[in-house]
Amino acid sequence: MKIESKKVTVPAPPEKVFNYVSDLNNFRSLLPEDRISEWESSEDYCSFKVQGTATIDLMLDEKQAFTRLLLKSGEKSPFAFTLEVLLNEVDGQTEAYQLMNADVNPFLKMMVEKPLANLFNYIADRLTEKVSN
Repeated sequence: MKIESKKVTVPAPPEKVFNYVSDLNNFRSLLPEDRISEWESSEDYCSFKVQGTATIDLMLDEKQAFTRLLLKSGEKSPFAFTLEVLLNEVDGQTEAYQLMNADVNPFLKMMVEKPLANLFNYIADRLTEKVSN
């Protein structure tokens, strides 16, 4: 299963956006506060429980300066996945989006695809609010 968030324009240069999202302590500010509990984080790891569902944990796996971050799921997550944060400079600002790849069975895909797509679009919108010049 692949899920791609909408593309947003963040009013900041890619370096600033990259530095913000590459510190996973900041990831909490991008999530819907009313749906997240049991938050734990460090610079390269975060874990949280999504209301009514499972605990998700993410680890920073790869960094390509100012253009790409690769996060991967940890042992607490209910299924294995990767999440890429992709950044492109456009006229001094940053086009940003996320791409998730998960290996899930068709039944689980039906249950999680729409909520995850909504979550990634929410994160994209929050990124434009939280990181600016």
